[in-house]
Amino acid sequence: MEHQLVVFDLAGEHYGVDIAVVEGIIKMQAITAVPHAPSFVEGVTNLRGKVLPVIDLRKRFGLPDTGTTRDSRIVVVEMNGTTVGMVVDGVSEVLRISAEAVEPPSPIVTTVDSAFIRGIAKVGERLVILLDLSKVLTGEETTELEAVPTAA
Repeated sequence: MEHQLVVFDLAGEHYGVDIAVVEGIIKMQAITAVPHAPSFVEGVTNLRGKVLPVIDLRKRFGLPDTGTTRDSRIVVVEMNGTTVGMVVDGVSEVLRISAEAVEPPSPIVTTVDSAFIRGIAKVGERLVILLDLSKVLTGEETTELEAVPTAA
């Protein structure tokens, strides 16, 4: 069985998400901060007339904030039934990998805080961390995200 992934970069590492959950990839655009939003929520943005919440994966994963660059992108995904934009450092490619190329994450590196890691794919000399978007946010965080006002 093959997986088709959208691969993006974050703090020098490669991450992959199943292409089926990706609705689009857009260049950085204006993000409006929302008062009292959870810390990992950058704000909201207007995508083709629809307001959607935008989360910063660097903040969510506890990575240093280096600001956005011209390579930064917003990956629009379906996450727990909610359409969300994820700020990433750049999108590198769409990859097809075989199921055999994916190893489960080691219990040593997997903690409650990293339960969103579905596996590690070996792609040539690179390792791509596969994300389970349904687990990137905890149930409580998903509820907080759904509470972010997106009414136009």
